[in-house]
Amino acid sequence: MGLSAKDTLQLRDALQIAVVKCSERCLYHAAKWAAELLDALPVPSAADLKATQDLPSSHIHPAFTPNHDPVEAALEAKELSRYLLAKSLFDCKEFDRCAAVFLPESSLADMLGAKVDDATTAEGREKPRPSVVLPSERALPEISQKSLFLALYAKVISGEKRKEEDSEMIMGPQDLGTITNKQLVTVSRFLTKWFDQRKLEGGDIAPSQGFLEYLYGMVLVKEKNDKAAMQYLVESVQLFPWNWGAWMEITNLMTRLEQLNEVTPKLPQNIMSFIFHAHASINLYQQGGEIAGALNDLLAVFPTSSFLLTDKALLYYHSKDLIAAEQEFSQLLGLHPQRIDALDHYSNILYVLNLRPKLAFLAHLCSSIDKFRPESCVVIGNYYSLLSCHDKAVHYFRRALMLDRSCLSAWTLMGHEYVELKNTHAAIESYRRAVDVNRRDYRAWYGLGQTYEVLEMHAYALWYYKKAAGLRPWDGKMWQAVGSCLQKMGRDRDGIKALKRALLADSYYDSSASSFGSTGTIDRMTQMDPEVLLQIAAMYDRLEEEDEAKAYMELCVAQEDGGVTNEQGPGLGDSIGIRADSPGSDDGEGGGERATAGEGTGVTVATSKARMWLAKYAMRVEDYETANRLATELCQDGVEVEEAKALIREARSRMEQTSMMES
Repeated sequence: MGLSAKDTLQLRDALQIAVVKCSERCLYHAAKWAAELLDALPVPSAADLKATQDLPSSHIHPAFTPNHDPVEAALEAKELSRYLLAKSLFDCKEFDRCAAVFLPESSLADMLGAKVDDATTAEGREKPRPSVVLPSERALPEISQKSLFLALYAKVISGEKRKEEDSEMIMGPQDLGTITNKQLVTVSRFLTKWFDQRKLEGGDIAPSQGFLEYLYGMVLVKEKNDKAAMQYLVESVQLFPWNWGAWMEITNLMTRLEQLNEVTPKLPQNIMSFIFHAHASINLYQQGGEIAGALNDLLAVFPTSSFLLTDKALLYYHSKDLIAAEQEFSQLLGLHPQRIDALDHYSNILYVLNLRPKLAFLAHLCSSIDKFRPESCVVIGNYYSLLSCHDKAVHYFRRALMLDRSCLSAWTLMGHEYVELKNTHAAIESYRRAVDVNRRDYRAWYGLGQTYEVLEMHAYALWYYKKAAGLRPWDGKMWQAVGSCLQKMGRDRDGIKALKRALLADSYYDSSASSFGSTGTIDRMTQMDPEVLLQIAAMYDRLEEEDEAKAYMELCVAQEDGGVTNEQGPGLGDSIGIRADSPGSDDGEGGGERATAGEGTGVTVATSKARMWLAKYAMRVEDYETANRLATELCQDGVEVEEAKALIREARSRMEQTSMMES
């Protein structure tokens, strides 16, 4: 994606306007995002500026021109002094005073037809209100949309602050997650009335600026009204596409790729929609050349964008190419050494790769920049976890949650630590809270499955494993967990299907030549996991299908030398350990290195068990030479030596008897 000099300057102007408009409304994160993207645009040359700018000397930058709508412009000019006061109070975190500048509590009670304090119950739920409008209700005040947004947004933030203050200690006996924002009902009722009034007035009103739609969508999300929230958020980005906060709310509402495909045609067709689609796809754990190409196109426009570089690293991370992900994060840290955003993901990667010196450096860096950022606490917690100081790790994950209860990484990683500490009840609660924060977090679903499996509650474990596999259908580890759980439940047929899917998901294969045919055979495959092959063979053996069991046992043994050789590409075949996917992972590939085609696994416990089974099978079918050879190999491997020697003696004895009878 290449932009002309004129398009680049127009994009620069649009981002500058976005920074100013978001800052005016105290949308700090959206303003920061736009400013970072603006800074990543290459500086235009003097020739480009001269060729594209033909402006009078008295020109005022579009970001600072008055509102184009005369009604809104008059209102903004009239209330400028009060607006400046309200914004100063918001900046000083005096949210109630900020809201009271334009919407005093007494006025709100009159406008909404009830005392604001009486509008909600102690739990923050709206009390039943009469269907007839009370005579005391007054019309809404005539204030500008900018000031109205600031006042209502201040009320929402004030409610969130009070909600945090009223909440109990993290994971304490009273921390039930039932405390709600009591201001949501008031703001929701006000905005409902405001939008209803606009519909009645029709075309005689000023056009909406898109920010109040965003605020209403945000409130509806908190009230769990996702369908209506999506409608208002889409309308918001259509009216003002440069507010990244609205795009993020839409992203957080997405749980399936089908939802993304459904909403895409309704979005404005510009670069923001392009950025959103790439980011939402990564959040849904999609991968492939199309997303990578989209990110590369965007990086051609914004070469040093920290946001896009982070997305590129996360794309590698979700694809389980940890080496490439680590390199991308390392380059990003070099470009923006003071940026803490997303470093919790980087610490997960360093943990899995067992890069202790780098993780120690990262923890020290985060602590020196801002030790009270949730991301910093997660990084330090990961470092202590790598040192096996699980109590200290829990302490820092708790600190991260005290700073931000919606910190997804902290909930999930704290669950992992509680598993290490054998506290299954606390682990389950941590994972449940992680799922409440983000239902797309497959690590939390997988962690719940593993914890219930430890408790031998296999029906529960299977349900959670299936949720994780549904979120990551191409991740073999998820299907391996499903298959193992089905095996323990005695459902061997279903277990075989799940484990075959695990093999397909984790291996590159020639689609024109390989298949699990109707008999379940594999024609051509690259390096496969011998543990999975052994499990499939064992289930066929229990089903008394010896031919299939023998085929998979032979395939398991063949993995020592690399199985069927075929060229492997990067990415798939990596194993993500405890920090990347789940607690207690036994992949044993913390270094993150990929086995290349033909390299082989060498002798493992799984291949030795398969060789022993084949030796015993050969004895049953009176193939004593094969049994003798396999048992001799077992003795050379130093695995199950005594049983192998007994087999050798028996096989040689039978061979001697056979030769004597023949003679």
